Amino acid sequence: MVLEHYISDLLYRYNCVVVPGFGAFLTQKNSARINQVTNTFSAPNKSIAFNKQLISNDGLLVSYVSESEKITFESALSSIEEQVKVWQNILAQETSLILKDIGSLSRNNEDKILFQPASEPNYLTSSFGLSNFNSIPVTREVLKKEVVELEENIPFVISPERRENIGFRPYLKYAAILLLAFSTGVTGYRAFKQQRTNEQVARQDAQEYVTKQIQEATFFDLSPLELPTVTVEASVTASPTTNESEMHYIVAGAFRVKSNADRKIEQLKAIGYNAGYYGTNAYGLHMVTYESHSNSSDALKALREIKRTESKDAWLLSKK
Repeated sequence: MVLEHYISDLLYRYNCVVVPGFGAFLTQKNSARINQVTNTFSAPNKSIAFNKQLISNDGLLVSYVSESEKITFESALSSIEEQVKVWQNILAQETSLILKDIGSLSRNNEDKILFQPASEPNYLTSSFGLSNFNSIPVTREVLKKEVVELEENIPFVISPERRENIGFRPYLKYAAILLLAFSTGVTGYRAFKQQRTNEQVARQDAQEYVTKQIQEATFFDLSPLELPTVTVEASVTASPTTNESEMHYIVAGAFRVKSNADRKIEQLKAIGYNAGYYGTNAYGLHMVTYESHSNSSDALKALREIKRTESKDAWLLSKK
């Protein structure tokens, strides 16, 4: 039985794993870190520590070994105690005890146990797949700074006698000015080019998003419904009438792609609606209806039921 294998398994799920009669391995969560000197990024992890004072059996390790090895609790405890004796003999001989994936233990001159945790693995499950990496420092352009330094080192005003003595070439001044102008122009062009690139990318992303929304969107008329006006004269109760020349359609949606409209019709028919294809609207969108009614009262009643059970965005279209 490799006891450290079971200890390692439990460290992924628990913050404390006690080895009866030997000590406890503790974990503590650490945040991500950046080493400014080595430019190393360390992912969030769990650091491991050892406490030899915690030796009471809490049953966690023994139960896990018993379940994994398919043996009784007493047999698992006996096996752990034998393994602990072996570990203690190794430490008594002043040699290091190496536990795979956990760390190494050793005794110092003061007979104290020293623990050095293993660098791998990372016991923080939320950081699974993350590893440490080095980042190359970013070197930025210093063209302008170099030109300024060059300008400071080249004298621009020199007497004729001094010019003859040192052989000063007047065109160096203009070369420095041209170099400064060139570096400034290059920097400005790069900034302008980067801005244009960002604008083009943003415009392209926006166009793709709008196109996708138009193709899949359903357009609805959100204007309030106008109920039919009923005129009541003296001693006469008006009743809803049917206008044979007018049809009332309960609209389910409008689609840019005809195949999406056909698919919507099939879905509505599958749940019992007399769905149909109305045609295209002023925007060129294909309109789909739940059903149609020649009686306005029936249409309003059906619309209320559909808005309650199917879609709040359904609306009524009356056509003469």
